Amino acid sequence: MKASAFVYPWDVVGDPGAAERIAGLGVRQATLASAYHSTRALTPRHPRHRIVTAAHAAVLYPVDDARWEGRALRPYAAGEWAPGDAYGEAAGALAEAGLDVHTWVVLAHNSRMGAEHPSTSVVNAYGDRYAWAPCIAQADTRAYLVDLAVEAAVRPGALGTELESLGWYGLAHLHAHDKIGGVGLGDAGQYLMSLCFCAACRAGYGYGLDAEDLASAVREALEPVWRGEVPSEGGWPVVEKLLGGETAAATRAWREGVARSLQETVVAAVRAAAPAGFQVVLHADPVSYHCGANAGVDPGHILSVADGVVVPCTGGVGPLTPFAEQGRDAAVLAANFTVVSGMGGSPGTLSDDAARAAEAGATELRLYHAGLASDGDLEAVRAVLTGSV
Repeated sequence: MKASAFVYPWDVVGDPGAAERIAGLGVRQATLASAYHSTRALTPRHPRHRIVTAAHAAVLYPVDDARWEGRALRPYAAGEWAPGDAYGEAAGALAEAGLDVHTWVVLAHNSRMGAEHPSTSVVNAYGDRYAWAPCIAQADTRAYLVDLAVEAAVRPGALGTELESLGWYGLAHLHAHDKIGGVGLGDAGQYLMSLCFCAACRAGYGYGLDAEDLASAVREALEPVWRGEVPSEGGWPVVEKLLGGETAAATRAWREGVARSLQETVVAAVRAAAPAGFQVVLHADPVSYHCGANAGVDPGHILSVADGVVVPCTGGVGPLTPFAEQGRDAAVLAANFTVVSGMGGSPGTLSDDAARAAEAGATELRLYHAGLASDGDLEAVRAVLTGSV
C-alpha cells in the first residue's frame, strides 16, 4: 500500500538531510502541514534546534493579504517557528527528494481566534466558552474556514490535501496543562458537554427545540454524571437515555446538518481552486456525532463528497469498516497509525497493523509522524516499508 508520512515544515527547513531521510523510509508521499494549530514539538534530529514552540494557530506560508483585506477573521502569520514561506521551502525539498507532497490543513481548531474573538467559540450548556473550538454554525466562521481551506490546501506543487477538523470540535482537547480528567466522561458525556449554545446554535435549535429548555435539560442530564452515579459511556443509546430520545435526535440533526453542509462547501471550493486531479480527503471518524480533529461523519455521505478519508487506527482498525462497507472502490481509505513509541505508537508492529488494515479495506497508510519519531522508531518503519526485515 502507498504510505505517507506526516511532516511539519520545521522538520525540514534548516536540515539539509531531512527530505532524503524521509524519502528513505520507503514512503511515497509527504503530508506537509500548511495551516496548523499551536503546539510544542520535538525535533530530535534537527541540526539547529530540538524543541519548536508554535505559539498560536497559523498558516505556514505568506498570508494572501488581498484575500483577507477588511475581514475580522483571518489567518495568523506564523512566528519564528515557521518564518517566510516555510511550507514552500519544505515542500520544494521533499519534492526534490522524489516525494509527492500533499498539504495538511487544520481548520476548526484555533485558540488564538477564540481568545481574540470570543463570540466565535463553542459555548456549552453552562455558558463556558471553548476558545479552541470555533463554532462551525456561524456564518463568518464558515466563510473564514472555506477561504482558509482553499488558500492553505492549494499550494504550489501540491498534488492533494488532507483536511483535519473539518467539523465540530468539542470539549475533548489536549489543552495547555489539561486538568479536566477528574470526572470520567464517556462518549455520551463528551457529546453533551460539546453541544454549542452560541447565538447561531440557539437559533438553529429553535427550529425544533427551545434553546433555554435544552440547556437546562443538558445540565440536568449531566448532574448524576458529575456525582459519579451514572456512567456516560456507551454510545448514542446513553445520550438518548440521559437527554431523551426526541431531544437527542433533534440536537444531532442540527449539528450533523451544519457539519455536512460545511464539508460539502469546503470540498467544492477547494476543488474549484485546484488543478485537475487534485485529491481532497478528510480526517474522519465514522461515528457522526463525534467531535474533534477527526470529524464525525456519515461514511456514505462523506465518500460521495470527498475523494476519501484518513481514519485513526492506532487503537484498532475497526473504524475503517463503515467506510469500506460503502463499496466505493475508487475512494482513498487511509489507515492512520502513530509510529512514535513515546506517544503510544507501535512501529514495531507496523507490518501486522498494515496487514490488518488492508484486510479491513484500507488502500493507503498514514504514518504519524516522521519529524517527531525517534531514530529507532523510524528505523522500524523503514525496515517494514522497504522490506528489509
